[in-house]
Amino acid sequence: MTDDAYLFLVEDPDSPLGVPVPAMSELSCMETASVRAWLHAQGAPATSPCLRVVAPEDTDDIPGDAERLPVPLSDEELSRLRHRRAPETVAAVENDLLAYRDCTDGRDELLARALAAGVTPHRIAQLTGEDLAAVTAAAHR
Repeated sequence: MTDDAYLFLVEDPDSPLGVPVPAMSELSCMETASVRAWLHAQGAPATSPCLRVVAPEDTDDIPGDAERLPVPLSDEELSRLRHRRAPETVAAVENDLLAYRDCTDGRDELLARALAAGVTPHRIAQLTGEDLAAVTAAAHR
């Protein structure tokens, strides 16, 4: 697995692969010279619905023949990307986990619900700011 996210182009704008870059609001990497040069070489505008981005753990989703460019994403951008790719049930729980940062009522129930929905302990710790050991302990209650 790589530490970089990747930009790539799909032929069909309705393809389920990756997340369309225009749907991600702003990504700081889009202003870099390397991304602008890559887009120019591909003949694609930054607003193309065929321009996609994937998180480091999803690089296997990129078709083998697709042109790709590694790009660094901030932690916040990577979190938004992962959230966009999550199934609706997981995304709903992730929204609750993000809101959790401001409230601790129902902590154990929320952690248990997130684990039951299939959110990994590492992702729960990342979204809540909880210690990974506390999240893992909640899994065994």
